[in-house]
Amino acid sequence: MMTTEPRAVHLALPESMSDWETGHATAHINKPDWQARPGRYQVVTVGLTDEPVTTMGGLRVTPDITVDQVEPTDSAMLILPGSDTWHSADDTAPFVDLARNFLDTGTPVAAICGATYALAAAGLLDERAHTSNDPRYLAMSGYRGGDHYDTARTAVTDGDLITATATRPVDFAAEIFSKLGLYEPTVLESWLKLYRDNDPQGFYELMAVQ
Repeated sequence: MMTTEPRAVHLALPESMSDWETGHATAHINKPDWQARPGRYQVVTVGLTDEPVTTMGGLRVTPDITVDQVEPTDSAMLILPGSDTWHSADDTAPFVDLARNFLDTGTPVAAICGATYALAAAGLLDERAHTSNDPRYLAMSGYRGGDHYDTARTAVTDGDLITATATRPVDFAAEIFSKLGLYEPTVLESWLKLYRDNDPQGFYELMAVQ
């Protein structure tokens, strides 16, 4: 039987990354169930260097590879979690440059919380529908995309870019799953019932499709 190597979903590891903002996404990308295709994707962590970073939750995480080793054409998506470091361009410029390269090659980028601020400051949200923690928060970046800010949704997909507010990691994960085609739409609906709405019916529906 022929086997296919899983495609990489790259997860940036800025210092002080917000663990909880990408946990739902990475756990389910790496856990193929509920009609996800086994072995289709694998999370690969990316650091600015090969040294371990300390997350906001105090975990020490060693990157799998460094930012200079990532080729957008070899990736299914780049995920940018929140971090205290995004407000300093000097600290995170390589990740922002990588995101720009991903978008230029038509490879999806998903950013949440502070990562949206860095993308805004770099001009990457000026012409795209997006959301973040608050319109006033992004305005402090000096960007020119305020007219494209979506206040009605907690996670927004515009073409190859996903953005989300820090307080809705489940919605963020759902947009990522949808973009990757990880679950069938009805399965994703049940997943949201369980993880977003705390509706036990979602659990029974997910068990039924295994």
